[in-house]
Amino acid sequence: MRIRGRPLNLLKRKSLTVRRYFYIILPVFIGSVIAYLDRINIAYAALTMNADLGFSEAVFGMGAGIFFVGYVLFEVPGALIAERWSPRIWLSRIMISWGLVSAFMAFVESEWQFYLVRFLLGIAEASFYPVVYASVIPRWFTRSERPKALAAMLTSLQVSAIIGSPLAGWILGLEVMGFRGWQALFLTEAVPAVLFGVIMLFLIEDRPEDARWLSTEEKKYLADSFSAEREEKAAAKQYTVWMALRDREVLRLCLIYFLWITGYWGFNYWMPTVLKDVSGWSNFKIGWMIVLPMGVSLAVMMYIGHSSSRTGEKRWHGAVPMFLAAVGMSAGAFIRDPYLNLVFVSITAAGVYGAFGVWWSYPTTFLGGAAAAGAVGLINSCGNIGGYVGPYLTGMVKNISGSFTWAHLFLAFSLALSGAMMLTLRRR
Repeated sequence: MRIRGRPLNLLKRKSLTVRRYFYIILPVFIGSVIAYLDRINIAYAALTMNADLGFSEAVFGMGAGIFFVGYVLFEVPGALIAERWSPRIWLSRIMISWGLVSAFMAFVESEWQFYLVRFLLGIAEASFYPVVYASVIPRWFTRSERPKALAAMLTSLQVSAIIGSPLAGWILGLEVMGFRGWQALFLTEAVPAVLFGVIMLFLIEDRPEDARWLSTEEKKYLADSFSAEREEKAAAKQYTVWMALRDREVLRLCLIYFLWITGYWGFNYWMPTVLKDVSGWSNFKIGWMIVLPMGVSLAVMMYIGHSSSRTGEKRWHGAVPMFLAAVGMSAGAFIRDPYLNLVFVSITAAGVYGAFGVWWSYPTTFLGGAAAAGAVGLINSCGNIGGYVGPYLTGMVKNISGSFTWAHLFLAFSLALSGAMMLTLRRR
C-alpha cells in the first residue's frame, strides 16, 4: 500500500501493532467472549431446562433460532448508527442491554416467554459483530492486516466455549439460592456483560486521531495508510450505502453466509445435546469434552488467518474449511461411538470456525465507511436467518425422525454448498 508520509521503521511498526492489539483487539475480544457466552449458554441449559419446562426438541429449536429474527431486524440500522455516530458508545449500549435481557432467561416458565426473551435478546445484541468488523477494525488495521487481526479477535468464540463449556457443566449441577442450575447459569453469565459494557466506554477510541497512546508520527502513518486505501477503493468504484446493498458481489456474500451459518448454528446449538444422546455422559463431562473441538478449531482459525494475511489469498482459505466441516458433519451423523464421534465433532468445529477471520476481511477490500457498515450488516443479517433455519430444522427433523442423522446431512450439504460458492467470488 502506498504511504504518503515518511514510513515508520520496522521497530516502530512492531510497537504500533502490539499497542493496537492491546487497546483495540483485546477489548473487543473480551466483549466477544461475553457475547458468545450469553448466546451459546442456552445450548447447555437445554440439557436440564427442556425437561424442567417440558420443552420438546421443536420448541427448543424454535426458541434457539428466534434469537436471530430480532437480530436480523435491527442489524443493518444498528451498524449504520454506529458508523455515523460512535462505535465505542454503541458497543457499550449493546453489551449493557443484552446483559439485562439475558438475565430474564432465568425466569422463563412457558413457551411464549421463552420465545419472547430470546427474540428480545436478539434485538439487544444486534449489530455487535458488524460494528466490530466494519467500523472498529477497518479504522485501525489496514487491508493486509485485517485477516490476521480479525482471526485473533474471533478466537474469542472458541475461548468463550473453552471457558464456558466446563463452567456451564459445573453450574448445571448446582442449586443456588433456590435457583436451579440452568437458571443460575443465565444469571451468572449476564453480570459480566453489564459490567464490561460500562468499562468498554473507557477502553477503546473511535479513531486513531483520538488515541492518547499514539504519537503524532504514528497517527500520521495510520492516516496516510487509510487515505491511500480509500483512494484505491474510490478509483475502482464509488459505493453508496444503497449501491453496496444491491451489489451482486454483496448479495452473493449474503447467500454464502446464509448457507454457512445454517450449518454453524445447527451444529453449535445442538452439539451438547447430540453428544449426550450418543454418549450418555454427565453434563459436567460433556462440558469438559467440548473443550477439545474448540481448542482444535481455535488453532485452525489462527493458522488460516495468518496464512491469508501472508499470501493475500481469500477464496480457498474460506472454501476449504467449509468442505472440511461438511465431511465431519456427514461422517459424524453415522458414528455412535462417543469418542470417535467427538473426533468428527472436532473436524466439524475446525471447519465451521476456521474461515471467520478471512471471511470478514473480504467485504472491506472493496467497501468502506457507511457502505461497508451497511453491507456487512446485511451479510450478517442473511447469515443470521440461517441461524434461525439451522437450529429449528434440526429440532424439527429430530422430532419427526427420532434421530439427528438426516438433520446433520442437511447441515453438511449447506456447508459444502457454501464452500463451493466461495470459489465463485472475485479475486481481490
